[in-house]
Amino acid sequence: MKKIKTGIVGLGRLGMHHAEDLFCRIPEAELVAACSVVPEELEKVKAWGITQLYSSYSEMIAKADIEAVVIVSPSAQHAEQIIEAMEAGKHVFSEKPLGVSVEECEKVEKVVETHPKLKFQLGFMRRYDPSYAEAKRKIDSGEIGKPFLFKSTSNDPLATVEGFLKYAPHSGGPWLDMSVHDVDLALWYIGSEVETIYAIGGGYLYPELEKIGCADNACALMKFKNGAMAQMHVGYSSPHGYQVETELYCDGVNLRISAIPAKDRIQIYGRDGVKIECETSWPVRFKDAFLLEKKDFFDCIINDRIPVCGAKDGTLTTKVAIAATKAFETGELIRL
Repeated sequence: MKKIKTGIVGLGRLGMHHAEDLFCRIPEAELVAACSVVPEELEKVKAWGITQLYSSYSEMIAKADIEAVVIVSPSAQHAEQIIEAMEAGKHVFSEKPLGVSVEECEKVEKVVETHPKLKFQLGFMRRYDPSYAEAKRKIDSGEIGKPFLFKSTSNDPLATVEGFLKYAPHSGGPWLDMSVHDVDLALWYIGSEVETIYAIGGGYLYPELEKIGCADNACALMKFKNGAMAQMHVGYSSPHGYQVETELYCDGVNLRISAIPAKDRIQIYGRDGVKIECETSWPVRFKDAFLLEKKDFFDCIINDRIPVCGAKDGTLTTKVAIAATKAFETGELIRL
């Protein structure tokens, strides 16, 4: 079996999750290099026997014996690192977002277009979750009709909010940080581009967030060019665990995914009623999806296929996320 020599940049919580997949669970990949500005993170992968370790991304791209790179760095670095890697002849898998501005995204699009032999895939992993993928199949087959309303909630647990509060000033806001996943799903399912968007929100639990133009809960209402609608709620305040829910209203059929974010099928019956334990984090909820998206990326390299989620998808989601941020900041209806 052909193995693709791979490097990774970014070894935080999500980065280590990707690194473990690459090292242990994807036969088509061979993790041989890693980059992080945190020495302790490099020590973790050094213990696996990885010797090509770098604190400089440019140095890794220039010197490491790699054919592909997985980018899990901060959002503001994605576009620059994608471009650098592809211009050096590397296949690229990058976490979302594609860029934090439309200009950045368009630059990445041009670079991807000028390197047609290289594969680029953006990490919108929900497309690979079995439930979300099955919903798309039902839409495409005509089984449930055409969606006219997309409703979503993406709400991180209160148990991890302290980490978010530290990250918030650099997050780009709730729309670029988290809701791009919902935006991508809405575009994917509805099959049309957003025409107008209105957004509101605030620091309901943490008023200090409003001083930096952020929110612990926010909502958006969108109209698509084909007349369809979307309602999105994004937050960092779920008391019971990680809450991700999506609902599609179609022609006489409603489809709902993850209404109750159950950890398993266990139900505990006690004096206080029935208890269902919930999932506690997105790495747990989307563990399979994170793995499947990377397996597909390496299969695209080996079998010369075009990845299902590319640069154009990233540009569209960033445009909507930026428009939602502007609507949130100004209180105005934004027309794309």
